[in-house]
Amino acid sequence: MSSEIRDNPNTPDAVAPARLPAATEVPPAKRQHNGGLWKYRTLYLMALPGILYFIVFKYAPMGGLVIAFQNYVPIMGIRGSRWVGFEHFVRFFSQDTFVMLLTNTLTVSFLLLIFAFPTPIILALLLNEVRHALFKRSIQTIIYLPHFMSWVIVVSIFYVLLTTDRGAINNLISSAGGTPIPFLTDPNWLRPMYVAQEIWKGAGWGTIIYLAAITAVDTQLYEAAEVDGAGRLRQTWHVTLPAMRPTIIVMFILNIGDFLELGFEHMFLVLNSLNREVADIFDTYVYVTGIQNGQLSYATAVGLFKGLVGLILVVMANRLAKRFGEEGVY
Repeated sequence: MSSEIRDNPNTPDAVAPARLPAATEVPPAKRQHNGGLWKYRTLYLMALPGILYFIVFKYAPMGGLVIAFQNYVPIMGIRGSRWVGFEHFVRFFSQDTFVMLLTNTLTVSFLLLIFAFPTPIILALLLNEVRHALFKRSIQTIIYLPHFMSWVIVVSIFYVLLTTDRGAINNLISSAGGTPIPFLTDPNWLRPMYVAQEIWKGAGWGTIIYLAAITAVDTQLYEAAEVDGAGRLRQTWHVTLPAMRPTIIVMFILNIGDFLELGFEHMFLVLNSLNREVADIFDTYVYVTGIQNGQLSYATAVGLFKGLVGLILVVMANRLAKRFGEEGVY
């Protein structure tokens, strides 16, 4: 009888087997998190210098942006300087210089977006069609070398080529019976020269990025397209470019974020008194007003304006990319 009671679970008098109290267990998520930190400790250790770099040189200096709202005096420090609110911003936006700086910066940025941004994509597509491995690697190396040169070297090379005083290009023009062209001082030639230098220096780096995206394309897609009768051009249009699209969009968003951030060093090296009317941009203006003239608060206000515009453009471009079904940068 007792055995029947034990075997029948529906019997009210059946006694369930005693369950020992469970020991205190670490939640799986926490276990996995702690284990992941220790398991990948080498990778985190390798990333530590980069993390420290961003903390020290990117995030910590953001505290100094408060001087954009002060009449900052270095001797008195941030706490002792007088608070002026938006006075520097009102001064900046009400000057005629603002219109000139905005026009010059936007013009050069649009030219870079139209000509410099697609160049690495085109080069990557062309190199992808090269079948001779040695020739392909040689071309990659040649176009990638300028990336390691400083802007001083790049501008110096163009100076030697374009100067009217025995420059290589003007020597050819003179030998053909033409008149030497003042490339370095003529305001009309500054922007084409600037864009050409940006393309020559940066195209190789962008090409490497897009070639890496192309390597992720499944080769079976090319075979299927070839079976359907698609030539190399149609395979590029219908297979390669769609595979590169996420990378192109991410790079485009990053370029949009730097729309007002052309870089001080490059433009400062090609700027002179004869082309200043088209060469003066926000970056050079911040240097002149902040470092040379000592107007630190005013220069910080101009830099803060640039940063806020870049942030807004990145957020808008990222939302637009997500609306069209792309991943974006975050």
